[in-house]
Amino acid sequence: MSDTKEMVVVDHLAKTYQSKTSSVRAIGDLHFTISSGEFACIVGPSGAGKTTLLKCLSGLLQPTSGSVTVNGHLVKSPPADMAFVLQEYGRSLFPWATVAHNVEMPLLENRTPKAERRRRVVDALAAVGLADAADRYPWQLSGGMQQRVAIARAVAYQPKVLVMDEPFAAVDAQTRADLEDLVRRLWHELGLTVLFVTHDIDEAVYLGTRVIVLSSAPTFVQDDVAIDLGMERDQIHTRSLSAFAELRSRVYEGIQQAKAAALTQKAS
Repeated sequence: MSDTKEMVVVDHLAKTYQSKTSSVRAIGDLHFTISSGEFACIVGPSGAGKTTLLKCLSGLLQPTSGSVTVNGHLVKSPPADMAFVLQEYGRSLFPWATVAHNVEMPLLENRTPKAERRRRVVDALAAVGLADAADRYPWQLSGGMQQRVAIARAVAYQPKVLVMDEPFAAVDAQTRADLEDLVRRLWHELGLTVLFVTHDIDEAVYLGTRVIVLSSAPTFVQDDVAIDLGMERDQIHTRSLSAFAELRSRVYEGIQQAKAAALTQKAS
């Protein structure tokens, strides 16, 4: 992870939704850069424009001004170097297809040769602890296991950038902790660049190498917090550190400031 190449560049991104009678500024002036190998978490109050940002990152929505660049390529359609893991894993998996087939599907779309597809599927399932589940169906698995299938599918695609949109919000606390540690391990072992959106401040501080705090809409970067908690982390020791509490307080304060600013703007 020594490469410091700029992997994701959000360059003064702005997005205004226009209708015949009104316009809504969802993103005001959003600017940040994520280097290769970073694990960047994004947090912000509800209505902070996170969904709009993700649509612009994925090429599904064109900005009003500014741009998004992924691995040196201007985003105008879904980037070839990016994979997504979403919160609603039940909707992203096909119930009629086996676990192995679900993981293989993006590789079929990408016309990856058959032998290479099979190797990647086997490796990806092993990486997420589901080596014995290849012939099962998503509906036969727990929610946490289904999300592991979604993660395996993203990993098998071999992206340079992995974008995760509140991927653990729908699972129980114990499963969530296990999945957090799984993603950190995969990030480290595979040398991924991760952009992780969450509403959970503790999760953001535990996972990330930095936390980007967004303002309320129209969105800008409220704060950009470096997370210096070391590479090796665990759910008990790391979360009990005084440094963890200090970082959590700073991120929480940034979100509260964003909320207060939004209320002031509405009042005026």
